[in-house]
Amino acid sequence: MSLGPAGASLNPEQAENFEDMEKQFAVKAVQHMATYWSILEKMKGSQLRLTKIDDEILEHFQKAFPEFDPKETIDEDKMKSKEGKERWREFMMAYEKKIDDYNFGTMLRANPTFEYGEKETIFAMRMQFYAIEIARNRQGLNDWVYEQAHT
Repeated sequence: MSLGPAGASLNPEQAENFEDMEKQFAVKAVQHMATYWSILEKMKGSQLRLTKIDDEILEHFQKAFPEFDPKETIDEDKMKSKEGKERWREFMMAYEKKIDDYNFGTMLRANPTFEYGEKETIFAMRMQFYAIEIARNRQGLNDWVYEQAHT
């Protein structure tokens, strides 16, 4: 899809159907969310690898965000503040050529003790999801999903 040269004004009559694009995005994000939850129900998160480079992502995440506590509720305002966006952008760009769809939008639970829900879910980029969920999984914070599904 092309919107024309940078800085050019967008003619709404010539623009592609953005509503359809938004629907396709929403479908893909919900599918990703449902797939991840289904995997957590079938396998303990502490035994799960989300990418081929989980160790590298976790090490980088811990260095870039040493204050992050996977057990705590994510402060979405802080994450999406100007400073937060800059820190995350710098972190994510390291994976531009390593992780497919590294900057694709997805759904992220604000707290590892919650299921996905309207008030418990944050819109995030794929690398934010990977970094946070890898950290949670390594600490066994998602194992309850498997245990709940098997009781």
